[in-house]
Amino acid sequence: MKKYCAGIDIGGTNSVIGLVDGQGNCVCDRTISTKDFETPEAFVKAACIEIRHCLEQNKDAQLSGIGIGAPNGNYYTGCIEFAPNLPWKGVIKLAELFRQETGTTSVLTNDANAAAVGEQLFGAAKGMKNFVVITLGTGLGSGFVINGEVLYGHDGFAGELGHVIVVRDGRLCGCGRRGCLETYASATGIVRTMHEWLDNSAQPSPLRNLEEITSRQIAEQGTAGDPIALEVVDYTAKILGRALADMVCITSPQAIFLFGGLAQAGDLLIKPVKKYMEENLLNIFKNKIEIYSSKLSSNAAVLGAGALAWKHT
Repeated sequence: MKKYCAGIDIGGTNSVIGLVDGQGNCVCDRTISTKDFETPEAFVKAACIEIRHCLEQNKDAQLSGIGIGAPNGNYYTGCIEFAPNLPWKGVIKLAELFRQETGTTSVLTNDANAAAVGEQLFGAAKGMKNFVVITLGTGLGSGFVINGEVLYGHDGFAGELGHVIVVRDGRLCGCGRRGCLETYASATGIVRTMHEWLDNSAQPSPLRNLEEITSRQIAEQGTAGDPIALEVVDYTAKILGRALADMVCITSPQAIFLFGGLAQAGDLLIKPVKKYMEENLLNIFKNKIEIYSSKLSSNAAVLGAGALAWKHT
């Protein structure tokens, strides 16, 4: 029998389930809609069905453990606690639900921490002791690796860059506060900005003709040279770059990796983010920190969650 660990990346919109072997290969991945499940119990049952399908596709496969990356996932307790971008509220004992459903060791962490573990073990951060992964999806997550170890803090919730306030009394965030970074620098944040730009300008744009605007479409129009899309990307990059400059003062990372849907814009986003970060850095940090797109693409968080499970088997 060949042993695999399941890696589960839970996002506010979709969740990806995959099988990861001991060498860091993701041999199967399947996607389900997080929003389709009114209860965490229903989600767990559906995710386990997908795990079983993956096992059936791989001859002599045996499940050794389950690793889960989720918003507000607490590594210490195995619970999702008050995640603003998920359909389930309160404290959810998700690792325990997976244990009950499968009888298998299950461990949970923050989704951005899982992405950081994946980048460290299998991606471009191999050999790095100090780096940060920023996940730009429905919200903005962050995983900090310091001296080779993921930063959890005393309660499991250290490193919430997405909820640093960047605009006082700004946009209402799902956490209940106003002006959090993720309300500006995330897939949903950039869409909010685009709607504001379109409402306050008569300038023509292909985006005006769409029933629903997505971050990918904004990036595509920006690449095509649409002036409004370029303004919106630049505004988003300015806010994110300034926040990263503040973050650098605390952690002094060797590199910053951008991961998730919005990060797929590539240099369209990374170049201005780097520019604004450098403009706002303390002199002792200038020209020392690189910003990259994740080399593991959509599998980073799945591989990271799987790697977390391997550590506990």
